[in-house]
Amino acid sequence: MTDLKPFIPPLHLRNTYVQSILGSSKIRSLGKNPMVENERELILDAGRGVRLQGFYSPHSGRSPKGLVIMLSGWEGSNTSTYMLCTGRNLYKNGYSIFRLNFRDHGESHHLNEGIFYGTLLDEVFESVRQTASLGNGLPVFLVGFSMGGNFALRIARKCSTDRIENLIHVAVISPGLNPTTSTKAIDNDLIFKAYFLRKWRRSLRKKEELFPHIYNFNELWPLRTCKEMTDWMVENYSDFKDTQEYFQAYTLTKGALKNIAVQTTIITSEDDPLVNVKDFYRLKLNDITELIIHSYGGHNGFIQRFPFSTWYEQQLVDIFDRRSG
Repeated sequence: MTDLKPFIPPLHLRNTYVQSILGSSKIRSLGKNPMVENERELILDAGRGVRLQGFYSPHSGRSPKGLVIMLSGWEGSNTSTYMLCTGRNLYKNGYSIFRLNFRDHGESHHLNEGIFYGTLLDEVFESVRQTASLGNGLPVFLVGFSMGGNFALRIARKCSTDRIENLIHVAVISPGLNPTTSTKAIDNDLIFKAYFLRKWRRSLRKKEELFPHIYNFNELWPLRTCKEMTDWMVENYSDFKDTQEYFQAYTLTKGALKNIAVQTTIITSEDDPLVNVKDFYRLKLNDITELIIHSYGGHNGFIQRFPFSTWYEQQLVDIFDRRSG
């Protein structure tokens, strides 16, 4: 469907950890960012009393090419490096940008009493639907990273029965298809485990401080793995029987994506330390879904030249330009 250039990084950038860490390095987001300079906060009514936060950057040009809605990874936000850099590049190339925060991501913990779970598709879908109307009839694109990629793929599938106006292409980078194997991969890696545990604990502390009458996480803090923390959270603050049932509810393996209803591009790498590439090779996809697997790239990396150049940023512009033209 597309004619994308292969990603072949220089030798010194081929290590999976180098790719993954540099992809989120704050150095990459330094400098002027017209997208941020023109942003305004919007609070969306996502239904059933849920409110989600987003940041809208209408393009300052007379004729924007379209609107790009962006979803971050787990414990990421509108200020994650990959969101800022990708959004900046798309904005400079003529697109309006909307960066949506999931519940309890960024600085949005105060908006809802309930806690974030990866299964909360309906509120994200409704927020994307409302945001799409900001395009005023222009083409709308959806970009998701990691867990945001998982949400974006489920939105593309849900569009088979519930259409989003003017959404014409979905692109995902390093999407998490299988939370069971990804959680295990995080816990088996000292660097990533420390990173995610720190961010998740910080998020839960905010929630506990805001809603002390609902949450008491004293028994949670001594736990030492993401799996143990998930088990405890599911048991004490969810309606799921156990973690297996919870993870299965948003697992996207084998034939789970065969009914995608919006043209979709999936980009991942064989060396992703958090996402098992075998799950991608086993996917059953339809003819409007394109799967691109690179040898290198890490997780949300694809760094071509540090600090400013990533492979997928220009590729997204090329894909969207072809679709919006």
